[in-house]
Amino acid sequence: MVELDFLDDHDQQTIPKDIDAAYYLIHSMTSSISDFDEKEAISAKNFNKHLEATNCKQVIYLSGIVNDKELSKHLSSRKNVEKILYDAAFNLTVLRAGIIVGSGSSSFEIIRDLCEKLPFMITPKWVLTKSQPIAIRDVIKFLTGALGNVKTYDQSFDIGGPDVLTYKEMLHKYAKVRGFKNWIITVPIMTPKLSSYWLYFVTSTSYKLAINLVDSMKMEVVARDNKLQELLGISTHSYEEAIAMAFKKIEQNLVVSSWKDSIVSGQVEEDLEKYIQVPKYGVLKDVQSIAITDEEKVLQNIWRIGGEQGWYYGSWLWKIRGFLDKLNGGPGLRRGRTNADKLFPGDALDFWRVLLADKKSKRLLLFAEMKLPGEAWLEFKIDANNTLHQIATFRPKGLRGRLYWYSVLPFHYFIFGGMIRNIAQN
Repeated sequence: MVELDFLDDHDQQTIPKDIDAAYYLIHSMTSSISDFDEKEAISAKNFNKHLEATNCKQVIYLSGIVNDKELSKHLSSRKNVEKILYDAAFNLTVLRAGIIVGSGSSSFEIIRDLCEKLPFMITPKWVLTKSQPIAIRDVIKFLTGALGNVKTYDQSFDIGGPDVLTYKEMLHKYAKVRGFKNWIITVPIMTPKLSSYWLYFVTSTSYKLAINLVDSMKMEVVARDNKLQELLGISTHSYEEAIAMAFKKIEQNLVVSSWKDSIVSGQVEEDLEKYIQVPKYGVLKDVQSIAITDEEKVLQNIWRIGGEQGWYYGSWLWKIRGFLDKLNGGPGLRRGRTNADKLFPGDALDFWRVLLADKKSKRLLLFAEMKLPGEAWLEFKIDANNTLHQIATFRPKGLRGRLYWYSVLPFHYFIFGGMIRNIAQN
């Protein structure tokens, strides 16, 4: 395992020399609105430098379909990355896809959120734009089929499923697969910025990703040919089949990670290791403890906290807090959790980020990514005496931070007290 930041120009060679091929799957749309294209160009150039010192014969780049003369910033950046990668010594294979449908995909999760939350929608006119969605399983077939295949060297291919659909048709077909109806009215008055806010408030996407996606949704993304499909002998799945397969993964809790778990999708863009030591000085705390009888059951309750399960007490208060956070530009409760009963360090959990999830040491540590005048931690741990400890720690920033803490203190009395009691008893 080699980990490095492609935005940094590393002098030391860290990638092994003896490699045959590499997949390039880097983008920066969730990290920035204004300069993500510059970051993507830097990443590609640094990637080329690293691979110059290796024996790599082929690089496979998953890009976006670019068949409009006037491209969005997102698709223009994708095309520019292609040019940069083509300048290197290795053989490049470019696979250009439109919407990828599968569990954990940002496009799929946005469609899912819109349909599940809004049976009646007033939508911008870009929902009439045509796209050619492709199942994530088919994308993986193309990615693996091109590996080491000399007939794909130094070429670009469009890949897509069998259906060419408008976004409106995709929303209707999603509802059909899920067994309900939805109604969609299109209006011409929504500006791109208003559309971005609409996506941000209704779906799990971050605002940065929303505004970059809306910019591209005005462009048709339809494959020009299927020559790679013929070359590799691949049979693709329909859009409705792709949705059904995605839900099989979701229902079996097999979604390992999601785009919204990315660190840059939250409010903290630094190394999370610096937050794992909860401060002891200059902080305000709410400490609750309770004796427990069934340690295993309590651990299960702790590991299921958030998402659809909720926070065990005062769910409507948590929802109000999430809504206020979203109005303030934070993540709110929209991200939920990826898996119903598993947590891993780095996972997004509503408006928290998991720092530590260690069942052996019986400890879960969360760091707040909501908009706050300070920094906040929430910790659950069980000691050797079968006592559950729940510790909320807040490090305020100045007077505003202290005023915030004391203003919500009455709510803490009910919420944190009720939460630990229900976790211990459920």
